[in-house]
Amino acid sequence: MRQARFWKQHQGAAVQCRLCPHGCIIKEGHSGICAVRRNEGGTLYSLVWGKAIAANIDPIEKKPLFHFLPGSRSFSIATVGCNLQCEFCQNSDISQYPREEGRITGRDFPPEDVVSEAQAHHCASISYTYTEPTIYLEYVLDTAAIAKAGNIANVLVTNGYTTADVIRDEFPGLIDAANVDLKAFTERFYKELCKARLKPVLDAIQTYHAAGVWIEVTTLMIPGENDSAAELKDIAAFIKSVSEDIPWHVSRYYPRYHYDKAAPTSVDALEQARDIGLAEGLKFVYTGNVPGRASEHTYCPRCGAMVIERMGFSIQARRMVDGCCAQCRTPIAGRFKEG
Repeated sequence: MRQARFWKQHQGAAVQCRLCPHGCIIKEGHSGICAVRRNEGGTLYSLVWGKAIAANIDPIEKKPLFHFLPGSRSFSIATVGCNLQCEFCQNSDISQYPREEGRITGRDFPPEDVVSEAQAHHCASISYTYTEPTIYLEYVLDTAAIAKAGNIANVLVTNGYTTADVIRDEFPGLIDAANVDLKAFTERFYKELCKARLKPVLDAIQTYHAAGVWIEVTTLMIPGENDSAAELKDIAAFIKSVSEDIPWHVSRYYPRYHYDKAAPTSVDALEQARDIGLAEGLKFVYTGNVPGRASEHTYCPRCGAMVIERMGFSIQARRMVDGCCAQCRTPIAGRFKEG
């Protein structure tokens, strides 16, 4: 265990966690909704600090991040746990493990060792991913500080269920990029299928952008739940209201965990969602989980030239000069490194 941050004393020996919008009031001897932050003797502790359940080398495109150091490798880590309980979770075996198994698991992997491994494998970034990095944020921040000193970028793959104050106070200058899940655009969806609320996620996306973190947004399209034309238009309009440069990834759903009410998303539906996003004014909209489509390439928003050609998670060709389209020299939004 490691003493947590982002909490305050409540009544008696109870504490209130201030890390995520749940704001759990936790009695002595109990844990919060995430099941990895526990009150012991009136002090909140993280049960997963330095306890990695996964550690892999991934292409940054897998996060997915298409406009942040494309073609680079990212050292990816996670602990068990999540502050959401999505019925359709794609990584439920580790995200829901503490809640379902009633214990913590993972190997000891302190921050300095994480950074050493990233350096040894020539990774340009460390990604805190697979589960929800908010619930192990102390581990993230301690690792990120060492990574920054070693000229390694830090990336979050997150459900966005983090308090705006934490993003505003902790992330500038330390967290470089994030892919944020915007799972739907109705409170009904978040309440019934995720046991959460929509508004804090919208607030988080706005706060990430204001904090100078490069962000991309992903929506897993579930047939009959969040894939109506009206809802997709609302999502695209919201993203554009933050910035038309934010890439939007519309990804194919496959049945997972407790949710099996829908078949996998059709490719046609993904392409229609992409068309909606572009029509709404977004410059970059991608389809996900369907490699080999023209909609996974990056096109110049001015002249239409293909500036990054992809096949799945790999870069096939890059036609950029100093972050600009090689054909018309229009700057392409993102964080790019030549070569």
